[in-house]
Amino acid sequence: MREKAAVAVLGAGQMGSGIGQVFATAGYRVKIYDLAEQIFEKSRNRIHASLEKLESKGVICEKAARIEERVSYHAKIDELRDCNIFVESAFEDFSIKTSIFCALSNILTESSYVATNTSSYSITALASFVPWPEKFIGFHFMNPPPIIELLEIIRGSLTGDETFDFFWQLAKELKKTPIVSKNSPGFVLNRILIPMINEAIYALQEDVSSAEHIDAALTIGAHHPLGPLALADLIGLDTVLAILKTLQKNLGEGKYAPCPLLENYVARGLLGKKTKRGFYEYQ
Repeated sequence: MREKAAVAVLGAGQMGSGIGQVFATAGYRVKIYDLAEQIFEKSRNRIHASLEKLESKGVICEKAARIEERVSYHAKIDELRDCNIFVESAFEDFSIKTSIFCALSNILTESSYVATNTSSYSITALASFVPWPEKFIGFHFMNPPPIIELLEIIRGSLTGDETFDFFWQLAKELKKTPIVSKNSPGFVLNRILIPMINEAIYALQEDVSSAEHIDAALTIGAHHPLGPLALADLIGLDTVLAILKTLQKNLGEGKYAPCPLLENYVARGLLGKKTKRGFYEYQ
């Protein structure tokens, strides 16, 4: 496969690693930016395990090792200067994201394309932290990015038509199915999905049924591929809570109030698969 230009992914967590893997699989050189070697090691292991699994199932045509060679890790923003596409995928915290964009602004040029993978924040608000907001867009991957085909594209108030067209075609190049969302809290998927997860947590808190049976109700009864509580563990309970708080703050409706049981789990550090324990326990 002919290698393409370098893409910077800002954030080496679960989502950032998956997004980097998607770009590398499509032939791009990927520079993943974060602050700690420990985070980089987890990202390397995550990408390696995912690619090995996909190769063993015949899902990818290229050798996993060859794809991995396209991914490098960087702790200095200046090392991303040769990139033309920048995708932010930090934790769902407004101040963290804006601090990244402020630092990134020092190396951006007028030809740079910048995207955020935010799950819920205003694209217009985030775009105000970069020098060319017309080149900024919401490019929201689903978890896990290498598997889920859906990709939400969200314009800010200043996003240019050329930028939108660029990312729409990029989504197709990455073998994703893009959909358009208005710049509204939670966009399309999370506006619907996260309240459903929250309601499932309320059902657990009120002892309507066990976690296993609540999930079975949706997987068997509604043909969902994963139950809402297992899905919450996969997303990360802290991320679910952050999205709910954004929905509640911006839409001002009681139906988005986070379940106290969810807040309790997050306060105790039980965040799901990434901490080996959430509504279920993991090895």
